[in-house]
Amino acid sequence: MAEAAKLGPVPRGRGAKSNRTGRFESQVNEAFDDGWGEDEEPKQLKTELQPMKSRTIIARNQSPDIGFDRSINPYRGCSHGCIYCYARPAHAYLGLSPGLDFESKIFFKPHAGELLTRELSKPAYKPATIHIGGDTDPYQPDEKQLRVTRQVIEVLERCGHPFTIITKSALILRDLDIYARLAARGLTRVAISITTLDRHLARSMEPRAATPGKRIEAVRRLTEAGVPVTVMFAPAIPGLNDHEVEGVLEAAAKAGARGAGYVALRLPREIAQLFEEWLQTDHPDRARRVMSLVRQIRHGENYNASFGERMTGDGPVAEVLRQRFQLAVKKFGLDQPWTALDASQFVPPRTPSQQMDLFG
Repeated sequence: MAEAAKLGPVPRGRGAKSNRTGRFESQVNEAFDDGWGEDEEPKQLKTELQPMKSRTIIARNQSPDIGFDRSINPYRGCSHGCIYCYARPAHAYLGLSPGLDFESKIFFKPHAGELLTRELSKPAYKPATIHIGGDTDPYQPDEKQLRVTRQVIEVLERCGHPFTIITKSALILRDLDIYARLAARGLTRVAISITTLDRHLARSMEPRAATPGKRIEAVRRLTEAGVPVTVMFAPAIPGLNDHEVEGVLEAAAKAGARGAGYVALRLPREIAQLFEEWLQTDHPDRARRVMSLVRQIRHGENYNASFGERMTGDGPVAEVLRQRFQLAVKKFGLDQPWTALDASQFVPPRTPSQQMDLFG
């Protein structure tokens, strides 16, 4: 692992401390400090937006430990810059780094609404709950202008199609009108990710995400509008934020959340090195202990991808976290039963004819 002092100037407001080469590249590039730039100020890294040419928008999965079989991700990459994001390695497939590239080179689907309309209108399509944001946040900062997620949920509302969504952004409140209407019809639930109540820690590991206070406020306002909300304590990082599980759940419950979930820190592929670099730079006093505890819940490794274990880990440390979470859920009343979302309201959308497209 590269020491923090050898990484060179790190861009301000970003999570990753380097732009490590992806695993598919034949040549490896790694930044280092040659001693000539000791007084150089870190530069601000601009976000680059690139439209994606997509033929489909609904992704399918058969993972036994994921509670949905179809999802929509309006964006690839995420400028929130969360250092722990398990979606980072996907940028390597694009020939880009899971490090700084992941949070500064963002791909979006400009015709998301049209793609979704086309897929939902197919005669063979059978409705079931779609999850939005399974990989990257659907309400990351550039959604304010791009409105890709807004396109998607507008189509789902018109069709009466059920969906769930997860975000750590207060920008979801921009679309509160849609969520309120859909919740009244039993067509949506929202999950808000809250990893810490410590603003300093949040700014360090989630530099461009909403502050903890704004996320709690989003829970409150969604709940007041009649939208069912669950809070996700994800990821739970042993030795770093795991001591906050009770505090986060209590605050969310007071704001009106009805349910809760958690996921233990996952460090697949390139994320492990990126996460260790971040620890050495931002939390050097805890770096060794945190990584030791992470490996204790992953059979001595940085990560174990086995179904049934990858979300919660295994061993005594993981078991203590599981028990604490369950006790807190019960104590704060976050174990309320969910009513299944109603897929019977679905009405396939009408698509313009080819003739209309020709003259449109």
